[in-house]
Amino acid sequence: MADFFNTPGGIAIIILAQVLAVVAFVMISLLFLVYGDRKIWAAVQMRRGPNVVGAYGLLQSVADALKYVVKEVVIPAGADRTVFILAPLTSFVLAMIAWAVIPFNDGWVLSDLNVAILYVFAVSSLEVYGVIMGGWASNSKYPFLGSLRSAAQMISYEVSIGLIIIGVIISTGSMNFGDIVGAQDGSFGFFSWYWLPHFPMVFLFFISALAETNRPPFDLPEAESELVAGYQVEYSATPFLLFMAGEYIAIFLMCALTSLLFFGGWLSPIPGLPDGVLWMVAKMAFFFFLFAMVKAITPRYRYDQLMRLGWKVFLPFSLVWVVFVAFAARFDWFWGAFARWSVGG
Repeated sequence: MADFFNTPGGIAIIILAQVLAVVAFVMISLLFLVYGDRKIWAAVQMRRGPNVVGAYGLLQSVADALKYVVKEVVIPAGADRTVFILAPLTSFVLAMIAWAVIPFNDGWVLSDLNVAILYVFAVSSLEVYGVIMGGWASNSKYPFLGSLRSAAQMISYEVSIGLIIIGVIISTGSMNFGDIVGAQDGSFGFFSWYWLPHFPMVFLFFISALAETNRPPFDLPEAESELVAGYQVEYSATPFLLFMAGEYIAIFLMCALTSLLFFGGWLSPIPGLPDGVLWMVAKMAFFFFLFAMVKAITPRYRYDQLMRLGWKVFLPFSLVWVVFVAFAARFDWFWGAFARWSVGG
């Protein structure tokens, strides 16, 4: 049996099993993310939220998913049927394949790429095509306007996210997530992580992630009161489910990136406690909790405010930060906090 797994067929089975494990983790997490999002929102508004289907309403997300699956798929008469169906599939598939380079523990990754950050950034940049395709193929002004606003928003904040990540790359000297986490493995535990030297960028990255994933207060493309639910207004049943699933998977990916880039990934916050996958999952869950709280307590931005924040505040600030980190790493300022390639990585 051991010899079989060294053959091409055996290797293919191992890779398939690993892929299915990651997909299963993401899809099962998706059910609890939707449930948690609704429960947190309900708690802030002092109401119960889902509490009927299953114990404590835990099966509400399963019931909603089944409802979408068994409903009839309605395609508008004037829509481009091919592009109309491909749009939600594109959003969902691109959101899923980004997880191929996300490590959950030391060595627990499908593809340990040396340019993993570039891979994630490239895939996330392509996700705008799903939104544009959905808005254009619907053959309606409302989804088309929503898709245009979403494209402009996603592109605007991807620039800031890219510059913020460049600062982390400069500090580590690598674009591999394993090296980035390894560079944060110090004797001070929580205080050895990148959140401390890159402290201002933690907030910019978190806010940019909200805008990148169309989350409140930056959910302009889906503003019900303004654009009748935005780019996916003509979608129902399974295609709408794929759009929603792709959005939540992208949010969970941003939680994983925040954990890896600034908060030590699978590293323990307390020296002496063992590192492991549970720390990684706990950090991702905590950052999703912050995403849900922002949704519950912040008012929606106007579109001009959104674009001004991205281009006139975040872009210059992140650009200046890249220059500062470059000098700090080159001249070894702050006791080497910005030049971790000599410590780990």
